[in-house]
Amino acid sequence: MRVTGMIRYVALFITLLGTWFIVQTYFDHRWKAISLRSWLGEQLPRHKCGNQKSCPQNHFAFKIISGAANVVGPSICFDDMALMSSVKNNIGRGLNIALVNGTSGQLLKADTFDMYSGDISRLDTFLQEIRHGTIVLTASYDDAATKMNDKVRAYFMELGSSHVSKLGFRDNWVFLGAKGLKNKSPFEEHIKNDKNTNKYDGWPEQLEMEGCAPRKMD
Repeated sequence: MRVTGMIRYVALFITLLGTWFIVQTYFDHRWKAISLRSWLGEQLPRHKCGNQKSCPQNHFAFKIISGAANVVGPSICFDDMALMSSVKNNIGRGLNIALVNGTSGQLLKADTFDMYSGDISRLDTFLQEIRHGTIVLTASYDDAATKMNDKVRAYFMELGSSHVSKLGFRDNWVFLGAKGLKNKSPFEEHIKNDKNTNKYDGWPEQLEMEGCAPRKMD
């Protein structure tokens, strides 16, 4: 009986110790995740476009999100304004492009271009008419390159793109450039459609890019 009782006490002790360890670990992680400010009921500051940090003076906050496969559409936010999104019902398969005044941040034009079965001349004309000092924000959805030709790729390269020359069928691409940019844009992300690495069946993972675009100063 004494041996049986001792075993029970040891088992109970081990159970309590294990429970304490699990609870301690859980709350340790919770405390690390919850800041003192949120614990005190203070709201964390919200940055423009929901970005992780604020932009310096004379910069515009932006966030560009590509589409996910052919299911979830892309979105473009600039200076805390949603320029293109599923909610605004102004996105489509292919390339989604918003043009913004580089000085005022005002939206000039937004349009979609079907790069699988659409008319590439529409995009050609659109890119030709972009004026100097205009910021160009681009997000892909589904397929961004089937109709792409060398002339259109050259226009994007003039806007500062480093990846458009390699853009292929169902690649994901997000890009911010500008007409009159002297150097390559630092704001660009591209992921290849590769069956060995694709997150979705036939499509790569969604891309999300945020940052601060400098205002054009006259």
